[in-house]
Amino acid sequence: MRRFLIGLTGGLALAYVAVRGYDAVRELEAPAPPVDPDPRSYGRTRRRLMVAGMARSLATLGWFAFGLAPRTRDQTPAGVRQLRLALSAGALAASAALEFPVEFVEEFVLERTYGMTKRRAGEWALERLKVLAVTLAVTLPLVELFAAAVRRAPRRWPLLATLGVAPLLVLANLIGPTLILPLFNRYEPFEGELADRLRRLAARYGVGDAEILRVDMSRQTEKANAFVTGLFGTHRIVLGDTLIEHFAPDEIEFVVAHELGHYVLRDIWRSVGIGTVSTGLVLILAAHLAARSRDEPPETIRSLLRLAFFASVCGTALSPFTAAFSRSRERAADRFALRATQNPRAGIAAFTRLRGRNLAEDEQPPWMEILFSSHPSLGSRIATLAEAGR
Repeated sequence: MRRFLIGLTGGLALAYVAVRGYDAVRELEAPAPPVDPDPRSYGRTRRRLMVAGMARSLATLGWFAFGLAPRTRDQTPAGVRQLRLALSAGALAASAALEFPVEFVEEFVLERTYGMTKRRAGEWALERLKVLAVTLAVTLPLVELFAAAVRRAPRRWPLLATLGVAPLLVLANLIGPTLILPLFNRYEPFEGELADRLRRLAARYGVGDAEILRVDMSRQTEKANAFVTGLFGTHRIVLGDTLIEHFAPDEIEFVVAHELGHYVLRDIWRSVGIGTVSTGLVLILAAHLAARSRDEPPETIRSLLRLAFFASVCGTALSPFTAAFSRSRERAADRFALRATQNPRAGIAAFTRLRGRNLAEDEQPPWMEILFSSHPSLGSRIATLAEAGR
């Protein structure tokens, strides 16, 4: 029965990829026509794809962990390490190849048909290759560090791995905006009256020396956004060109004030803390579950894949708690923006424009917001600002 379920799971996962491959070929031969940019239809479609993607990801991991992963029990530690590196790289490349038609249809084609992107298929494919290269460069060393911790401390490795999460998250926040993101977009200094206005706003909260940059978000999407990054003095206020070109100055100031709120309220450090704690819980639970099904050294390929499977299951189970934390920080940033600008009308106008620009629904289904949504509904955020403006 177990073999049947593993085979059925793998077969369904491969069948899904095959269907998406067929859809991708049809799309290249005859691109689908644009559809009505309806937020409800767009949101409903994205939710269905998200749930299907989570189920397929768990099914694929389970298939590899319990059905196809090679046994390495009799190999020397050096042999295990060499095999692990080769198979890790091969698995990542194979996964990217299998995911390519799925992502092409469910990301590129979906966004194009709803009018959310103007880029061509070749540009999208080139970006996916860049993502794969970055993934390999980052993941392979981490896999080896993780395997070394498991091998050297078979009982205490969850604690060691958890202690390593915080510095890794800090490092990611340092090198991500400065080294990784510029591989995908062009960041240029942004100057002028609006930049001076934003710099004065930032100066009131001790970050007047922040770089203010314009990023060509329109290369990937028609959606608008901004963000503030920086640790240890590396302050950056980044505005999407879609935000600059389609929003009024007061609206942009409110959006930037919201993002500045995350920085001033130390949400980056809060995220490092919650990320470390949640990762520790996931690793402890996953280690317990994996130990019950393990019959070989913990650093072998199959053991690590089983651990990855259980970690994915546990991470999904913790999603409601991390989502609730994220929503609470978004509301705190909204309150900060309201205090900083004293302009609830600008906030309402900005959120209303974001709703149309990003095809966002006023309200999501309750299950979606509770289980997975990192942001409160736009409708509730607009209502809060309207109440504050009375």
